[in-house]
Parts: sequence; structure tokens; C-alpha cells
Amino acid sequence: MGKVSKRYKALAEKIEDKNYSLVEACAKVKELKSAKFDESVEVALNLNVDPRHADQMIRGAVVLPNGTGKTVRVAVFAKGAKMDEAKAAGADIVGNDDLVETVQGGEINFDVLIATPDCMGLVGKLGRILGPKGLMPNPKTGTVTMDVTKAVNDAKGGQVAYRVDKKGNMHAAVGKVSFTEDAIRENISAFVGAINKAKPASAKGRYITNAAISLTMSPSVNVDVLELMDIK
Repeated sequence: MGKVSKRYKALAEKIEDKNYSLVEACAKVKELKSAKFDESVEVALNLNVDPRHADQMIRGAVVLPNGTGKTVRVAVFAKGAKMDEAKAAGADIVGNDDLVETVQGGEINFDVLIATPDCMGLVGKLGRILGPKGLMPNPKTGTVTMDVTKAVNDAKGGQVAYRVDKKGNMHAAVGKVSFTEDAIRENISAFVGAINKAKPASAKGRYITNAAISLTMSPSVNVDVLELMDIK
């Protein structure tokens, strides 16, 4: 642990105790690269909402302009012509009853699961397996839909699903440290813009209370929340 702490401490020393502007934060986070792999850039927000109230349960998805930098494997539950459509759109796995058996057998080799509404009965049988992994399709994130072409393209093109936890926290990976500062900033702006758009009418006071960005293996850089709340 000594080595990690030393590395972490050295990185922490590069960060000033202040709220950085988004432009400064994107430049700073690039300086924090220390791992041998292409680390993810992660955004953490704390929102002034109470998810116990249904109208304050913030959940959805946003397509990042520069993608996530990850290769996303997409599975689709569909029937008939929709199976062909999913394959044509580039889905990695397409099925229905056979796919239920595969997943029940413990084989989950996909990152995103899309389903047409007429297959949700089948998918429901897998709730206990898919739920804890955050893989259940949901209309709010665009993964329960008849438009499988759009859903597959979005998933492959850098869609990020978000959901606030019971303490009002929200995390998302919004790119890789190898991205340019501009690409990171554009992705963060798109993500925060979607969160701002989802602000419940009933949320009172300052909507974003804390914001930080970090890499997979780095300390966090605090970002000016007032600037973020202005992003449309």
C-alpha cells in the first residue's frame, strides 16, 4: 500500500484546494495520469434532490459527442424482423428465449442490454441477475424501444446512462485521459447539460451542491458548480 499512497500523495499535491473552472479542471485532470492503462475520466456530482420522491429520481441517458472511448458490446432482445434490424445496426448479440438461457447460465458478455417492449416479459425473468448489474433495460434510458437501430447506435456511439443514488450522488465515466482537453470538456458539458435539463421542478435551492472530476486511479479535482449549473 505504501507505494500507492506515495503515488496518490504526489498526485494530490498537484491539485490546489479550490474549485477549478471546467477548462482548468480538464487540463488539470490530464496532468494526473499515472497508470499504465488509458484511465477513464470520471465525473461525480452531488445533487440537492431527494430520490425517495418519484419526481426527484433523476435517471436517463445522454450520448456524449466524443464517445466514451470504450468498446461497448450490445445485446438485444427482439423477435422477428426486429432481430434482423438489430443485427444490421451492429448489435453483438441478438436473441430471445435462447438469450434468456444464456444469461441464466451465467454468461453475460455484453455491456448494454436493449429490448423491444414485446420482449420485456422474457427480460423480466432475468431481473434478479440483471438488476444488481445495472443491466435491466428501461424506457427512461432508451433501452426499451421499438427503434432498435437508434438504441444500438446510441449505445455504440457513446451513450452514458445516469441514475442518482439515494444520497443524491451521481457518477459517470465520460471519456479517457488520452482524449484532448476539448473533447473531455465537451463530453462533461453534454453530461452536465442533460442533468440540468432533468432538474425536477420541485428541487429547491442550489441544484448541484458538489462536483468533481478524476481519473480511475487519481484524486479528485473540484469543479465550480455555479459554472456547471449554467450549462444548457
